[in-house]
Amino acid sequence: MIKAVSRVLLPYNRSFFFLFSARNTIAARHARVTGCFNIRAMSASVNSSSATVNKFLNGINDNYGGVVVQMNEPMDPQLFASLLKSSISHWRQQAKKGVWIKLPIELANLVEPAVKEGFWFHHAEPNYLMLVYWIPGGANTLPANASHRVGVGAFVMNGKREVLVVQENSGRFRGTGIWKFPTGVVDEGEDICVAAVREVKEETSIDTEFVEVLAFRCAFKMVLVRYLSGKKKGFRQSHQSFFEKSDIFFLCMLRPLSFDIQKQESEIEAAEWMPLEEYAAQPYVQKQELLKYIVDICSAKVDTRGYHGFSPVPTTSAFSDKKHYFYLNSVDLKRL
Repeated sequence: MIKAVSRVLLPYNRSFFFLFSARNTIAARHARVTGCFNIRAMSASVNSSSATVNKFLNGINDNYGGVVVQMNEPMDPQLFASLLKSSISHWRQQAKKGVWIKLPIELANLVEPAVKEGFWFHHAEPNYLMLVYWIPGGANTLPANASHRVGVGAFVMNGKREVLVVQENSGRFRGTGIWKFPTGVVDEGEDICVAAVREVKEETSIDTEFVEVLAFRCAFKMVLVRYLSGKKKGFRQSHQSFFEKSDIFFLCMLRPLSFDIQKQESEIEAAEWMPLEEYAAQPYVQKQELLKYIVDICSAKVDTRGYHGFSPVPTTSAFSDKKHYFYLNSVDLKRL
C-alpha cells in the first residue's frame, strides 16, 4: 500500500530535475544558443591518461541566479575536489548563489570531496544524489527538500448502502480485526483522482469512477471549515509521520463500476461490502475523532446530498499546456 514518498515541490525545485548532460562541444553549442554562461568544460576519465583537464566544472545557469552541474564521467576524487574549489571561486566572482551538483549513483566516490568543500545533501532518488551549496553565505533561500507525502482514502458505496472495506495484513492494523476504507500513497507524477482509483483496484479488484474529494487533512492540528452547504469538513496533518515527512491525506468518493471483490493477497487480509452503519459502529471508529468526522461527511453526502466536495476539472496554466486537474466545488459555483 505504501509505495513511495510522494513529492510536493515548489516550482523552483522542478527546474533541477531536468538537467542538461553534455560533453565539451555540445555544452558549448548549447551555451551559445540558449545564453547559458560558457564555463570551460572538463571531461576526463580516471582510466584515460591522455585526457586534458581544464580549470572549471561544466555547468549551466538556472533561473534563480544559481548553477547546475551534472556529473556524467568518472573522475578522480582529488581532481574533482580541485576543480570544484576553483569553480566555486569562479562562480563567486560571477555573483552566483546556489550551486546544485547531481551525482549519479555510480559516481558516489565524489560525494566525500563535495561534502568537505561545504556541500550538503538536498535529496536522493534511486539513481542519483543531489548536493547543494550556498555561495553568498548566511541564511540561504534555496528550496527545502520535498516535505510531504500524499495519501488517499476511498469511500466507495454500492446501491445497498454498503461501503467497500478492507483488513490489512501488514502495518499498524495487522491482526486487529479493524475494517477500514482502502487507502494508499500517491505515486510520483500521479494525480489524486488517478491514485484513488488505482488503490481500490489494486486492493480489491473493484473498478471505480472518481467522483470528488470530500475532505483532506493537513497542517499540524485539527481544523474545521464550514462549507457553503453548512456542513463541516475536517482536515488534519500528522507532522513528521513518515521518515520526517509530513502527511496530506485526501478522502475521496468513488462510484463502483463492478462489485465482485478479489482481495490483494500481498497486502489485504480480507475485503467485503459492509453496511455503513456497521462500519461506523466499530469501537475503533467511535474512539477516533477523525474517523467519526469521516463517517459524518460520508453520511451527509449520500443521505442529504447537501454536502459538496471538490471535483476535478481539467485545466491548463502558464506553467504547462498539458491538462492538469484543478479541484473545486463545481456544484455551488454554478449556483452563484
